[in-house]
Amino acid sequence: MNSDSRALPREDGSRASPALSDRIFTLSPQAMLVVDPFSDRLIDANAAACELLGGEPHLLSARPFSHFLGASLPLWVSFTDEALHRSPAWSDDLVLLDLTRQPHHVETFAQVLDGHSELLLTLVDRDKAEQRRAKADLGRQHRRGHVGWQRVEQVFERIERQNQLILGAAGEGIYGLDAEGRTTFVNPAAERILGWSSDDMVGHDAHLLFHHTRADGSHFPVQQCSIHASFSDGQVHRVDDEVFWHKNGEAIPVEYTSTPIFEMGRLVGAVVLFRDIRERKLAEQQLRDALTEVESLKQRLELENQYLQEEIKAELNHREIVGESPAVAQLIRQIALVAPTDANVLISGESGTGKELIARAIHVGSERSDRPLIRVNCAAIPRDLFESEFFGHVRGAFTGAVNDRPGRFELADGGTLFLDEVGEIPLELQSKLLRVLQDQQFERVGDNVTREVDVRVIAATNRELREMIDEGSFREDLYFRLNVFPIDSVPLRSRIGDVPLLARHFLLRACQKFNKPGVRIPPAQLEILQRYSWPGNIRELENVIERQVIVTQDRRLTFDDLLAGKSPWPRDELGTVTEEQGPLPEQELCRRQRDNAIAALRQCAGKVSGEGGAAELLGLKPTTLFSRLKGWGVMPRDFRR
Repeated sequence: MNSDSRALPREDGSRASPALSDRIFTLSPQAMLVVDPFSDRLIDANAAACELLGGEPHLLSARPFSHFLGASLPLWVSFTDEALHRSPAWSDDLVLLDLTRQPHHVETFAQVLDGHSELLLTLVDRDKAEQRRAKADLGRQHRRGHVGWQRVEQVFERIERQNQLILGAAGEGIYGLDAEGRTTFVNPAAERILGWSSDDMVGHDAHLLFHHTRADGSHFPVQQCSIHASFSDGQVHRVDDEVFWHKNGEAIPVEYTSTPIFEMGRLVGAVVLFRDIRERKLAEQQLRDALTEVESLKQRLELENQYLQEEIKAELNHREIVGESPAVAQLIRQIALVAPTDANVLISGESGTGKELIARAIHVGSERSDRPLIRVNCAAIPRDLFESEFFGHVRGAFTGAVNDRPGRFELADGGTLFLDEVGEIPLELQSKLLRVLQDQQFERVGDNVTREVDVRVIAATNRELREMIDEGSFREDLYFRLNVFPIDSVPLRSRIGDVPLLARHFLLRACQKFNKPGVRIPPAQLEILQRYSWPGNIRELENVIERQVIVTQDRRLTFDDLLAGKSPWPRDELGTVTEEQGPLPEQELCRRQRDNAIAALRQCAGKVSGEGGAAELLGLKPTTLFSRLKGWGVMPRDFRR
């Protein structure tokens, strides 16, 4: 803007030269601003205003002027309206915020510059004005003889004498310092907290005596001490996290307030009030520890809830062991024997025979039934994540570990851990698993804290672990630790008499699931189900029932396609007992299984898993078929076209 607009008027009505006006504006000890209230811009500021607002003119003018007003913006609107219509205007209500957002209570004079909408503001810091008035008043009293100069020692003696009862009764430590940092008086609470007596402290440098070092043991220069800062700036300083040093060398966490003492306008020292906050620090640490534990428990409960939801879904699929065959009766007797104990159990059997159902029955019959059964599908865990999945990890243990995470062993503490497909555990991790089974101790990945757990382990496998031991891919000591109580989960073809019961059980469940009441299985169709060998075992039977419930149109299920070409077993090679054929030897049955798998591989051009693969054609899990092919020495790549 043109400096003519703020040229000062003279007695004859003329104005001072622009150069003189600029010098007066720039050098004025009062803070002066030029503001355009309509565009919300700070146009100019003199040196005193820059000091008040904490920045150079170009920094101050780079932001809207309303940013300096904060909560005073409504008052500013009414004040500028008054100034524009009835210049000059005055207010002592405004509070300006400097660039560090510190508030300054100001008296403000506003005058419209001639021919412009800008306002010339003159600001007076009310706090500093009060200090100046107080010093001036003390000077006047001194000149009138009302107050005489006293020795500094007399000042502190008077403070101590006038406040003797308060100093003695106060629970906080209180001591005085002269302008040189020497202790002038000490109350009993300060002596008790610091261990130093009054004789030890009075007359000595307090900073060197008990404030010389930071909490971490590093040197604390006196120039950085907030207590000594009171001697130079005359301001009250409050600190809530430092330490004073006890006479015995113990660091005492304190919070303190250092208040400057003026006498006749002269800064003569300070009074320090401090409080021992050890109990508060201990309570804060206990609270932080408790919050950490709560967060850990919350995370654990969330994961447990996730697993319990999975258990509920599994329970909906398998409410009980269904069957009346001798094999099922033997299985129930074994479960009843081992469930009340804490013995580890190894369940062996083909895929789909209900190994997980057996594990759940053991858990429910144990004293751990009020704690979760945590299931780990070892075949589905990536090789490099096994250790983290089992034992958990701490934040930063590896790329992607953004939070602490408990492992499955920790989640199963007090309960049961079900290791499905245990034969898939990498050899290098088996030793760590063995240690947990032996000592019930482990460490999270990236952590050095040893944790203890109380976990019962039930393992399941569809592989021949003894053969894996011979091959060197499974530890023998781990096998014996898991195989304390072995249970064989027999295939469905060995308990074919249970097929009608299982079929009716799955039919009831499927009718409820798909909302198709009244569907039934004719007796002739049950006979077909019993003539089929069920290479996919109970899982295959359940899938067949559900599929037929979905497609049936007349509420009667038919299974003719099982024996009419869609069966993965040739009709004349079923491993069932018939009057004409009689039972097949195990060796012959295995041969037919192998031949049938090879036929499926040829048909699928060596493809095992996925859509159109041999596993789908045979009604098996890909992992089950891979395991059988490996045992037979059959390589799928040999059948690729």
